[in-house]
Amino acid sequence: MRLKSDKSYAVTLLLCIFFGYLGAHRFYVGKTGSAIVQLLTGGGCGIWCLVDYYMIIFGGFTDDDEREINNASY
Repeated sequence: MRLKSDKSYAVTLLLCIFFGYLGAHRFYVGKTGSAIVQLLTGGGCGIWCLVDYYMIIFGGFTDDDEREINNASY
């Protein structure tokens, strides 16, 4: 069992939906390096942002300490 992050699932998901092309969800979870790259590339031309969206939805997205984003509905 993986440790859960203190970052909110809902906030991460909403940031990805509305500002994913800017890397906002990655800044929020502490992945600053990849967030800057995502910001400069427009979310990897949208593809990287879409992959992150699906990873958040299906539970594969982690914070900078490799802890799973906490989904309270589980």
